[in-house]
Amino acid sequence: MQIIYILWLRQLKRYFRSKARIIGSLGQPLLFMFAFGFGFGSIYSQAGEGDYIQFLVPGVICMTILFTSVFSGLEIIWDRQFGFLKEMLVAPVPRLKIMIGRSLGGATLAVLQGVLVLGLSFLVGFRLHNPWGLIPAIGFMFLIAFLFTLFGTAIASRLKDAQGFQLIMNFLVMPMLFLSGAFFPIDILPKTVYTIISLNPLAYGVDAIRGALVGLNHFPQFTSLSILTIITILLLFISSLLFSKIEA
Repeated sequence: MQIIYILWLRQLKRYFRSKARIIGSLGQPLLFMFAFGFGFGSIYSQAGEGDYIQFLVPGVICMTILFTSVFSGLEIIWDRQFGFLKEMLVAPVPRLKIMIGRSLGGATLAVLQGVLVLGLSFLVGFRLHNPWGLIPAIGFMFLIAFLFTLFGTAIASRLKDAQGFQLIMNFLVMPMLFLSGAFFPIDILPKTVYTIISLNPLAYGVDAIRGALVGLNHFPQFTSLSILTIITILLLFISSLLFSKIEA
């Protein structure tokens, strides 16, 4: 357990050393909340759907968690290039523990980012449906973050080029984000699009956090929790298998 704690702490220290990284990572969520929230807010309300800020903020939180967690896998490629990964791999420690420690660190950072975005959302008029909903919301944030950190780790374990990783991730992450219901309701979509969204694990995370924070649910909370948990366990197995074969 000590190596897991050390790697988790290393991830946090690396993040908090860079104030520019913290500030820069909040720029995109704020842009989405202001541009989309006020730009589409009147259209959304005229359609009889209510306050768009209330609908949008959980989606922006999930977007922040998604990007932070997935791109934490990029650090594996950087560590490989600078030799730190080799030092870890030659240590008499199971690679599974190394992978879990790194993934927990990346997931924790993603949740911190999500909580920061949630705090900033009150400046644009967001209000909680129920303050107690913060507890399950943070739980779902961590589950989503851990899932997509494992996803990023699995991809990074098979690549040695940072640019290739970014291209692949953008190719996968952007469709996943826009087909998750983060920015628009999925109730009135065509059947084909709805089916695609139903296969997207992020859609269940967005819906679960939205339900916890503002009381708007499309899928039952238990269904979202079950699907996210099953996919996380599956990715944990796949990531550990791929990471065990990694060569520094």
